[in-house]
Amino acid sequence: MDRSAYASMSAQEQDHWWFVARRAIIDSLVRTHVRLPADAHILEAGCGTGGNLALLAQYGALDAMEYDADARALAAARGLCRVEAGALPDAIGFGETRYDLIALLDVLEHIDEDEASLRALGARLAPNGRLLLTVPAAPWLWSEHDVLHHHKRRYTHDGLLEVARAAGLKVETSGHFNSLLFPLAVAQRFAHQLLRRDTPLDARPSPLVNAALQRVFAAERHLLGRLSFPLGLSLYAILSV
Repeated sequence: MDRSAYASMSAQEQDHWWFVARRAIIDSLVRTHVRLPADAHILEAGCGTGGNLALLAQYGALDAMEYDADARALAAARGLCRVEAGALPDAIGFGETRYDLIALLDVLEHIDEDEASLRALGARLAPNGRLLLTVPAAPWLWSEHDVLHHHKRRYTHDGLLEVARAAGLKVETSGHFNSLLFPLAVAQRFAHQLLRRDTPLDARPSPLVNAALQRVFAAERHLLGRLSFPLGLSLYAILSV
């Protein structure tokens, strides 16, 4: 990512509606679809500035790896787990440790070798382990936001599953999320492009708007697995070997 994107992420991860609601959805997905042992080993691959570490540390002994040195320093400063240098697909680190849960949260879209990366992470899963993956959806929504964040691609649902299966992984469950706000988000992006505004799409809104957006987005955690959203700004998948 651009340095400005990391600075923005670090500043906003604690209370920006998107980060807070996404953590609630990740927590629901893990608790609903992943059976973790009492002594679970967890890895976050590509932890960025560490906004998910407190959540993931609740599930077991946590390791984290991150390619970018600046982001890695911010994550390590949280003092929640080991944070080491690493890269996908060939430098995951942490010896031969096998993990009961690997979280790859909005990371795969940054990597040229997406299939090889999923294959490498699958090789680090423990027996009955699971890989939780989230990526941006809807390639037709490509915008300056994706350029700022150095995305290589956005995924369709079928395209994501095709890459996962080509990597030798089984799809336990998958679907869209950030769907209730999808029409609003699409309108905002097209208006942003049309008017050529300089304000970043992920700028923090007013406290009242931030709280309202957080409640709407987080409400999806009660619907995932019960209702299949046909569209959404993001995709999730839980994979196994």
